[in-house]
Amino acid sequence: MATITVNGKQVKVDAAPSTPLLYVLRNDLKLNGAKFGCGLGQCGACTVLVDKEPVYSCLTPISVLEGRQVTTIEGLGTREDPGPVQRAFIAEQAAQCGYCIPGMVMRTQALIEHKPHASESEIRDYMAPNLCRCGTQIRILRAIRRAMNEMRTASAEIAR
Repeated sequence: MATITVNGKQVKVDAAPSTPLLYVLRNDLKLNGAKFGCGLGQCGACTVLVDKEPVYSCLTPISVLEGRQVTTIEGLGTREDPGPVQRAFIAEQAAQCGYCIPGMVMRTQALIEHKPHASESEIRDYMAPNLCRCGTQIRILRAIRRAMNEMRTASAEIAR
């Protein structure tokens, strides 16, 4: 039995310590945003945040998550009230097949939290581990820049 915190809520899961977080999210907690892509940590479809850092949930055993904060795409917003990064991806129509998008959104969230003024080359480097096979990278990059601008503007307005 493991207790982990997902999207701000403590949950108990009955799984072996070596069970990948992705399996717990999808099978036990019914949080299906993170996708099973390659199972090898090479595509990024399963990316979630652990303590605000992007991780491949297909490779992360639940045994390392005690006392840490896991955030999935479901924790960023809802269908009715999407978060800023989600809104930007929708506005830029960044999804084609949509399979990579949850991982892209999560990596973008981490990028903006850590480096809100990232340059174009820094954005590309940071996003490189996540793959899009449909070819919507240009729209994804536009969505990232939109989210960065909107979040900076919102922060500036709050600061006033």
